[in-house]
Amino acid sequence: MSQEIIRTLSVEGLRYGYRMLPRAGRNGEPGTEPVLVLGGALQGMFGWPQMDDHLGPVADVVTADLPGMGTADPLPPGPSASVLRAAVTRIIDDIGAPRVNLFGFSYGAALAFGCARHDPGRVARLVLGGVPVHIGEEQRGYWHRARQRLAEGDVEGFASLAADGLMCLDPHKRVHRGELARRYVRRSFLHALSHSAHAVDSLERALGDRPEFSGGLSGVPALVFAGEHDTVTSPERQRAFAGTIEGSRFLTLAESDHWVVLERSEEVAALVTRFFTDQPLVFGDQPLDPASVLLPHQVTAADGATVT
Repeated sequence: MSQEIIRTLSVEGLRYGYRMLPRAGRNGEPGTEPVLVLGGALQGMFGWPQMDDHLGPVADVVTADLPGMGTADPLPPGPSASVLRAAVTRIIDDIGAPRVNLFGFSYGAALAFGCARHDPGRVARLVLGGVPVHIGEEQRGYWHRARQRLAEGDVEGFASLAADGLMCLDPHKRVHRGELARRYVRRSFLHALSHSAHAVDSLERALGDRPEFSGGLSGVPALVFAGEHDTVTSPERQRAFAGTIEGSRFLTLAESDHWVVLERSEEVAALVTRFFTDQPLVFGDQPLDPASVLLPHQVTAADGATVT
């Protein structure tokens, strides 16, 4: 395993950092542009080991604690999109890459899409997962009740409600490793509350911000994926969003919800690796994975064509 590099940067007076794992397979295996991973509000630079394993042989893997996340400085009140885009651009400049492959999940999907729209020449390929195109009142209700629990000093209640608001709890819909993912998300909230002074502000911003997903995108190869039972934003809404990106591909992953990156972590990492290295996403009519993780009838391009 290559020795990771951790760098501290600043943007508009805010301190933040990134971690880069240099490519491990430089001898023999073809490579691709560095991969920059942008996760959810509480997913910082050390939360993506599966990406290291799958992408490490073919690319430098870069993860970050952007302003307002992890150990970085908190964001000031008000709109933050331009500050976060500038922070991402600063990372790309610092690693010396003309272009990067950009992977954004959940809150990070909004940021990644904004970066690609703002400066498409710096993005070689784009993958977006769990795109929060629309957050319904049910999920916002979970968050408001969770905040009330926190105000009452019930940290455990806050973590449970906040986690439940991001999961599919319908007993009639099977979610692979769903209970394990729920426990992990709950522990993540508890850990963030005890280790980050601005964790609640970060979550509030992720749920309260209304990122801009209109306007479309062209000139960047893109893949959008969703969990079959995503309750934060339905796969149908995410598919409609994918249709605004010229030439994009869309797929769902079976038996997963918004936390597909936990429930199907290996499959997501393999999928991202294949897309960033220009490999077929499916083999003929067969799914990527023998466990039928992909839903073949929904593995479609934005124009309805079968993905290959």
